Amino acid sequence: MATDAAPPQARFVVTYDTPSDVEAFERHYREVHIPLVKQQPGLRRMTLSHRPTGVIGPAPYLVVMMDWDDLASLQADLESAAGQRTVDDATTNLARYATFRGITMELADA
Repeated sequence: MATDAAPPQARFVVTYDTPSDVEAFERHYREVHIPLVKQQPGLRRMTLSHRPTGVIGPAPYLVVMMDWDDLASLQADLESAAGQRTVDDATTNLARYATFRGITMELADA
């Protein structure tokens, strides 16, 4: 992961509903998926939050936030071979256990 002093300007957020098989999901996520994500050359930071508290509506089982320098870097990583392996793993392997949603966003100070 890159380590610059400037704050990241782009984020990819993925939420996962409660898996049908929590143990299998967690094992695959830790042993296979996270190492794939970390192969993204522009990835600055990856954070996980298990079982967050819902404030409005039901909370997902897992929220993952990944930061990049900018949207162009994020998009380039998603389109790279490493990015495609990560997407393929999620849609092929993780999707059998849990519904998930992903969004990209540009970050700005308020």
